[in-house]
Amino acid sequence: MSFITRIRTGYRHTIYACYLGYITQAVVNMFPPLLFLIFRDSFSISLGQITSLVTVNFGVQIAVDIIAGKLSDRTGYRKLAVFAHFIATFGLTGFAWIPFVLPNAYAGLLICTILNAVGGGIDEVLISPIVEACPEDRNKETAMALLHSFYCWGVVAVVLLTTVFLRVFGKSSWRIVCLLWGIIPLLCMFYFTLVPIRQMNEGEEGMGYRGLLKSGTFWLLILLMITAGASEQAMAQWASAFAESGLGVSKMTGDLLGPLMFAVLMGTARVIYAKIAPKIDTLKFAMICGAVCILSYLLAVFAPHPILALGGCALCGLSVGIFWPGFFSAAALKLPRGGTVLFSLLAFAGDIGCSGGPSLVGFVSGAFSDNLKTGLLAAVIFPLLLIIGSFLLRRK
Repeated sequence: MSFITRIRTGYRHTIYACYLGYITQAVVNMFPPLLFLIFRDSFSISLGQITSLVTVNFGVQIAVDIIAGKLSDRTGYRKLAVFAHFIATFGLTGFAWIPFVLPNAYAGLLICTILNAVGGGIDEVLISPIVEACPEDRNKETAMALLHSFYCWGVVAVVLLTTVFLRVFGKSSWRIVCLLWGIIPLLCMFYFTLVPIRQMNEGEEGMGYRGLLKSGTFWLLILLMITAGASEQAMAQWASAFAESGLGVSKMTGDLLGPLMFAVLMGTARVIYAKIAPKIDTLKFAMICGAVCILSYLLAVFAPHPILALGGCALCGLSVGIFWPGFFSAAALKLPRGGTVLFSLLAFAGDIGCSGGPSLVGFVSGAFSDNLKTGLLAAVIFPLLLIIGSFLLRRK
């Protein structure tokens, strides 16, 4: 049997393609922010315009979360997955040339950001259902946890490799880095043209939007995804700034011991969860992790020494690792007829939390004279609500 034939017939390769798809999502989300200051200096744009790129990215992804679920039932997973990675390839590599060929460079950056957000948003909705639909004997919670861990490893790779490349070859080489990272979604696009793909609930009628909206279980899952995204990103987005301004450490030290260590430990938590998932009660374990998450926030805020406070930031990454894959798996078990629409709405809720969590920290910090410790303390509300939601869902 040839290698191509093995790819076309083996669902193991489908899962490998999904792993690569989640690395693509990490590249799409994490690579452009590393170039923000380079964009500012190269194209003479303001920080306000750069901030709007972040807003557009999240806004487009949230819109795609809602649309992609229903669209995938009409087009099928394969066509939409191939399209997502084609768009992501065009968006990433476009940063290297589109701003230079348009009269307005900022418009070029905006176009590339939108393309990236469309590709990343479709990925976020499609990849988990594709794994869930694979007719593999392996435990689906294990597969889901490993899948989500690849996003974390993608984040680590993007930050480290991009930083090293720019340090060795100079900041003027940033356009080459854009082209190199564009190889990842390009490979993924061709991979998805070959691997076997099944639809969730193939041949069965799903619950649809109306059926889901009438379900109390669905609304508990929405609460859990919002609080999961908020618990994760409230710390991840502010860790570097908190380390630099609140703890007085250098930016490099803060980045390495803050957001980078956060991603490493979050990925490690998901690998560990993949090993133990078949043996544990996921929702009960989520409640324990929620308590550890609260402890991590309190440690970051009240620790008497900067290293201990940074340890709190890192511990948060370890505690939140289970949330997204665990709640996705719980949703598939609790609402087996939810289909792709369920996953798209869960991704939508998660993105709302990813945006709302950091926003709350920033708002509260600003209200207290830019005191990030106060802002992070307010974010404790998210893991607390997550514990309550997990308890209620477990009872159902």
